[in-house]
Amino acid sequence: MRGTVPGEGPPVCRYGARVTAENGENAVVDNPATLVWAVRLLYLECAGLVALTIWLVVLTVTSKLDEVGVVLALIVLAALGAASVYLVARALGRRGVHARGPAIVVQLFVIAAGGFLVQVHPLWFGVVLLVLGVLVGVLVVLPPTTRALGVD
Repeated sequence: MRGTVPGEGPPVCRYGARVTAENGENAVVDNPATLVWAVRLLYLECAGLVALTIWLVVLTVTSKLDEVGVVLALIVLAALGAASVYLVARALGRRGVHARGPAIVVQLFVIAAGGFLVQVHPLWFGVVLLVLGVLVGVLVVLPPTTRALGVD
């Protein structure tokens, strides 16, 4: 790939941003820890939704069904939720400017599910979802993340 990188000084893109760092400065490609952890936790939420989808399929196969349509709709919705969270996490990891809003919406749904579980079923799992939702929501709106996404 001869001739693709200028030999004098650090390479500069068309819009004036440096691609490499000079004198210990942060490079353009550096990801803040808040963004990295937000993306990791979003992928964890996606893995949880995939596990829920697999559990629903196994439960469907091993039990007698009275309402096939409802069960299939629940499985499809869980799979669509997993795919949606995956796409949001991927877009946020690629520093998509418009990925922050959907990431916050996903966290609002996680907080709502955690609040429901605190009221009716396993308290510990509801608390885990509440903490996870608030943590990722805060990580997404912290200043280093917003600067990295170009929103600030």
